[in-house]
Amino acid sequence: MSLPANTDRDHWVSWDQYHELIERLALIVHESGWKFDKILCLARGGVRVGDVLSRIFDVPLGILATSSYREAAGTVQGQLDIAQFITITRGTIDGKVLLVDDMVDTGLTFSRVRDHLVHQCPAIEELRTAVLWWKGHSQAIPDYYVEKLPTNPWIHQPFEDYDSIRPHQLESWLRKGTR
Repeated sequence: MSLPANTDRDHWVSWDQYHELIERLALIVHESGWKFDKILCLARGGVRVGDVLSRIFDVPLGILATSSYREAAGTVQGQLDIAQFITITRGTIDGKVLLVDDMVDTGLTFSRVRDHLVHQCPAIEELRTAVLWWKGHSQAIPDYYVEKLPTNPWIHQPFEDYDSIRPHQLESWLRKGTR
């Protein structure tokens, strides 16, 4: 399936492009020479990114649930919620931590999460951030990113199809081959 052309308002990403962006981000972080102990990804958007980076760098993965894009099938930003607890596969969030998300949009999430981590995880020695996309209007500047999008387009990620499909629709969706 071919995607529409990218414009100043819409940025379309296929699964292949999405995976390549994650691999490019891994290379950018690696080439920086910074060594970190753990990855903390922000759920939901950063989970796929964090999972791949955790595998490539062979470091434990922590997950912190955050949510602000809940309305209108995930297209309208609302109040930011941050989970009280972090889930991690080994140990605790400490040492040098790479905070990962899919994008930095307004920068509100990164700023609030950074404040949250200062209070909840005082054993963090150093915290750096990594994203696939950095939007131009963001108040936060990521340490590592793949693409800067100065016109702040809506990024149409390949998994967004799942935001509007419900279990009772899956059979017909699969039968049509709509993906």
